[in-house]
Amino acid sequence: MSAGDVSAVEHPIRLLIADDHPVVRNGLRGSFADDPGIAVVGEVPDGRQAVDRAVRGGVDVVLMDLRMPVLDGVEATAELRERAPEVRVLVLTTFDGEADVLAAVAAGATGYLLKDAATDELAAAVRAAYRGEAVLAPAAAGHLMGQVRRPAPAVLTARELEVLALVAAGASNREAARRLFISEASIKTHLLHVYGKLGVRDRAAAVGEAYRRGLLPTTPA
Repeated sequence: MSAGDVSAVEHPIRLLIADDHPVVRNGLRGSFADDPGIAVVGEVPDGRQAVDRAVRGGVDVVLMDLRMPVLDGVEATAELRERAPEVRVLVLTTFDGEADVLAAVAAGATGYLLKDAATDELAAAVRAAYRGEAVLAPAAAGHLMGQVRRPAPAVLTARELEVLALVAAGASNREAARRLFISEASIKTHLLHVYGKLGVRDRAAAVGEAYRRGLLPTTPA
């Protein structure tokens, strides 16, 4: 049996929907209601609950919005990559800007679709994500191809820039976590992503490189 044959798996693909709009969640649940190969096992309104629910188990794919309270989709995707790497993340959003696409892919998203995707396209994307195959909306693919064709500055997420600015101001991980209302583990994860994007190995080098690239203001706001 082929990898795409739903009958070849032990159970329907267990899908978690993460979106802060109840109407969107209801619509997405309805899209899969008649699909025997995909079972919606939960709905959550923010990234923190998405991570917590997926880490508990029983989730194969998370359908993740980007703009959510408490923890946004990029941050939640990055944390899931660390805590539950077997769970696939398929970003489904209205945002198709280059920074959004690159940040989501860098965080570990398996796929990136826009919310105007047809129902059959969405179902096919969930199956592909479950198999570990990359799924990209045409706009997202175009942004990534542009990155391949030309050198581009590192794209740091808004939260990564916040963390880096606090580090540059001398804050410890604990202090940064307190001021941003997130865990120290999340601060460490953000810093690791910053190191990777800037090609450095420690905090001091990250701050210096960020100033060199103009990612941080050279004078207080």
